[in-house]
Amino acid sequence: MASRILLSALAPATLILAFIIRIIAAAVRFRRSRKKAVGFFHPYTNDGGGGERVLWCAVKAVQEELPDLDCVIYTGDHDASPQSLAARAIDRFGVKLINPPQVVHLYKRKWIEETTYPRFTMIGQSLGSVYLSWEALCKYTPLYYFDTSGYAFTYPVARMFGCKVICYTHYPTISLDMLSRVHARSSMYNNDALIAKSVFFSQCKVIYYKLFSLLYGMVGSCAHLAMVNSSWTQSHIQKLWGISARIFRVYPPCDTSGLQMLPLERSTTPIKIISVAQFRPEKAHPLQLEAFAVVLKNLDADLPRPKLQFVGSCRNEADEKRLQHLKDRAIELKVDNDVEFHKNVTYSELVSLLGGAAAGIHSMIDEHFGISVVEYMASGAIPIGLFPNLLIDKGWQLGWSGWVRAAHNSAGPRMDIVLPEDGKQTGYLAENVQEYAEAILKIIKMPVPERLEMAAAARRRASRFSEQRFYEDFKAAFRPVISRS
Repeated sequence: MASRILLSALAPATLILAFIIRIIAAAVRFRRSRKKAVGFFHPYTNDGGGGERVLWCAVKAVQEELPDLDCVIYTGDHDASPQSLAARAIDRFGVKLINPPQVVHLYKRKWIEETTYPRFTMIGQSLGSVYLSWEALCKYTPLYYFDTSGYAFTYPVARMFGCKVICYTHYPTISLDMLSRVHARSSMYNNDALIAKSVFFSQCKVIYYKLFSLLYGMVGSCAHLAMVNSSWTQSHIQKLWGISARIFRVYPPCDTSGLQMLPLERSTTPIKIISVAQFRPEKAHPLQLEAFAVVLKNLDADLPRPKLQFVGSCRNEADEKRLQHLKDRAIELKVDNDVEFHKNVTYSELVSLLGGAAAGIHSMIDEHFGISVVEYMASGAIPIGLFPNLLIDKGWQLGWSGWVRAAHNSAGPRMDIVLPEDGKQTGYLAENVQEYAEAILKIIKMPVPERLEMAAAARRRASRFSEQRFYEDFKAAFRPVISRS
């Protein structure tokens, strides 16, 4: 009996050891046949978010800087082809690639799906990414391995295959804010209410997070070059990975030049409030809906009734369900006649929607950067952001300071984007649903000249985050790695 228990306990460790041996054997075999190419690890090439825009701009930057290098996309989207991806880059993001990229299809993407891991999702997806990267590198071993999706656990694998490891990190898999939130027992989308209510489970989760952060730091330090998208991400990655000399802040590419061509004056019958974000739990769409319901309840009878437009993409079935729940919630709140849903729109459709909006809503807590916020500002829509003043455990607080009273000190838009320009206010930050609603009402009631003045200041601020600046900063960070190869 005891021997059976021992064998069952050793079985997982034996499987892991066997897999590690397989990785090492494959690495020894394939590293000799590395191709003169850059392999972009981006399993979801149809997510439609800011990460996908970064991917295509990164591919274009490499093609411009090193035309003799092939660009290869590792994707789990089986219908993707070189031509369809090049067309998608233009249609969805207005990015014209010099040449269509090569495509390597991955068939083990289920191992990084969140639905595969109902519990211990973070470590499950991270270990699953190791398996997926092994599949990718066995099929095609490039000279440069470029992760644009944040799968840091793949970096040691890529190094074993002899690749130079480069990454563009949008946000850390685990952050000091997440640890603080569990310490404070705050319930959120990534901290179940059952755990938050229990001292014991919260302490267990803190230990789990701390152990994971140590592992995350070890694998992240394997990167030869780490580009990050904001001051917030840079601060966290520097503390977790400990490779400050190899970390460069490269703001993500935003179509500020194209959007700035839109006229600032626009129709206000009705006033349109736009929300651009993927239909993911951290984007907090239901909160926006509740705030909008408060707006309609408190709207003066003589004011025009506004319209809320949700614009976003769905990556998978879980996102589709979230979108349906959002539609159902609009009916429950009796605002469905004043709300529109636009799913998986083309880039030209997005520009058209932004051109008609008076304001833009953003509600993700601890947003790493916030491309949509820049897009609001560049297009002439006044941004409204919700950044709650969370209880931060003093042992983990990073100690940033800022200009908006009681706004969360760790949010990307808060640190880099929604700041005064030439002494002029560029948007609103709020702490709760009521303040969010008040900010929307302020914009609705604001005299047109005052609204245009704020929109113009926001537009000037947005010009700091242009696509051209991304290309310049990206190439400047990339060149030293290439020159040492």
